Amino acid sequence: MITEPTPWMLLPFVMLLALMALAPLFFSALWARYYIHITLGLAGVTILYYLVGLHATGRILATGGDYLRFITLIGSLYIVAGGIHCDVKGEATPSRNVLFLLTGAMVSNVLGTTGASMLFIRPWLRMNKYRVTAHHVVFFIFIVSNVGGALTPVGDPPLYLGFLKGVPFWWVLQRCWEVWATAVGILLLLFYAIDRRNYLRAPRRVREELAEPPDTFKISGLPNLLLLGVIFGSTFVENPPFLREFLMVAAAVLSWRLTPRRVHEANEFSLHPVKEVAILFVGIFGTMMPAMDWLQTDAATLGAPTPGLFYFSSGLLSSLLDNAPTYLTFLSALFGSVVPQSSIDQLLAWLHQNSTLAAAGAVPPPELAGAVQFLRTHFAQAVGSGTTTHDMLRVSWILSDPGLSRFIMAISAGSVFFGANTYIGNGPNLMVKAIADQQRVHTPSFLGYVVRFTLPCMAPMLLIIWWLFFRS
Repeated sequence: MITEPTPWMLLPFVMLLALMALAPLFFSALWARYYIHITLGLAGVTILYYLVGLHATGRILATGGDYLRFITLIGSLYIVAGGIHCDVKGEATPSRNVLFLLTGAMVSNVLGTTGASMLFIRPWLRMNKYRVTAHHVVFFIFIVSNVGGALTPVGDPPLYLGFLKGVPFWWVLQRCWEVWATAVGILLLLFYAIDRRNYLRAPRRVREELAEPPDTFKISGLPNLLLLGVIFGSTFVENPPFLREFLMVAAAVLSWRLTPRRVHEANEFSLHPVKEVAILFVGIFGTMMPAMDWLQTDAATLGAPTPGLFYFSSGLLSSLLDNAPTYLTFLSALFGSVVPQSSIDQLLAWLHQNSTLAAAGAVPPPELAGAVQFLRTHFAQAVGSGTTTHDMLRVSWILSDPGLSRFIMAISAGSVFFGANTYIGNGPNLMVKAIADQQRVHTPSFLGYVVRFTLPCMAPMLLIIWWLFFRS
């Protein structure tokens, strides 16, 4: 059941997101000292309102469950990936760099953009050490830390939240691979053109003297690859409740205990980044409930939506705020704008009346046939046991219609791709910048990032994606 909070309760959400975007730029010392108090305080105001004002304990528990599942995946991938160290050496030619970034993009769908970024950024900087510059850092953020992870729920947090809401695990890969391949291909071509120009500036004698020795590829911490397999496989576990999260936590604990100290030291591994993410997302998940509930109940009054509108709206917000809550916000808006509540009530009533026959082939009315078939295919266990959720019903209603399914494609691509537009669009972006700064690699400022790279490189790619896939 969706609650209807007062519009005033949107303020804690807006305040928190504004502080996350602006405080590190204008009063970073104060933010670093008090962000925990501010974040938890704003979340506490919203939670107290839901408890006392709306008596919506169930809503809070549901949101808490979403947060637990989200942070368990992010944290376990971060810890296990931090136990793997790659030595990739040899001369970093433009073509070899392109192959490295393409590999990172594909691996992002298995390790997540956070895990892949932490695994590959240091070898990437070492490979290019004699000519590393801003474009190496920024295109790594574009491709490995963001766009690359757009094919699986493990790849990027927004898609995992969509998976938790009912979007089938392999649906994004099946429906969005062309979007992904086009976006990654355009960025790799742009990078190659820029990197080749940079490569030719260095005299051949300098390249030969300073390049890393050839043919020295080494991976340390190989047992963690098995633990990554455990995390990936556990995403398919649905019952009993919280077994999935238990397996993820167990994999992270084993990695922490079994990884040799020298590997963590080589990676300069620290738990601080994941602790900060965990705290900030307590605030985000807590304060965003009124925004999500308002959108879900009132989005139908906003006019006739289009996939392009959802692509740009979710994308632009993801550029300035974290893309995970942005995805959930626009998914809620989509539920409210294109899924008639009367149809969901009719679908739920039919499933209830045919609870013993639904999984065995009872014939639904024509207007429900597509959604019922989708439910039987992707949520057979829930249909058979009578435990389908409203989110499953809404997702099935949308994804069973090819026209409506483009809306979720648009939200997925917008949230993931546009997250690369600024340092604050996605968690790994700032992590990569911090590592590059630590190694004295030049990185652009916040505005320099946007002016020098986002506008001339990302923006054309994003417009091409809209024109090819979401224009009509």
